[in-house]
Amino acid sequence: MSFETLSSLLWRERQLLELLLFKLEEEQLLLVNGRNRWLAHATREVENVLDQVRDSELGRAVASDAVAADLGIAPGASLAEVAAAAPAPWDSLLAEHRQAFVTLTMEIGALAAGNRELLAAGHRAAQETLMAVSETVQTYDARGAAARPAGASLLDQTL
Repeated sequence: MSFETLSSLLWRERQLLELLLFKLEEEQLLLVNGRNRWLAHATREVENVLDQVRDSELGRAVASDAVAADLGIAPGASLAEVAAAAPAPWDSLLAEHRQAFVTLTMEIGALAAGNRELLAAGHRAAQETLMAVSETVQTYDARGAAARPAGASLLDQTL
């Protein structure tokens, strides 16, 4: 494989990471605005892009190993190692790809962590609401009389 092939695959992976970042931002907008109706769709889109990124990573790894072999370095070498061993102008181009990956990965990690926090906060709020509702709702027994709420009761037997 050639440097052109590797660079093309790196561009494709960068585009997918940018799309992933966009989809995570969409998901965050839905979470922040309480638009839970579309949350499952947004999550599915994030998962689809993640699948595409995994496929892209596999192709990039194969191309990178082939270029590494042509350069006389070990397979599985990092992109930084391949860039350091590559001739000009590929060395700077591969280094730019690497820096873009670092930046995108940090942004994706921060956004994903924020989305997880929003989801956890929403889950806690829903649980608290359900607990508040279930403690105040009265039910009826088989005879139609108001049932006592289930739970512990304190009885002072000294009276």
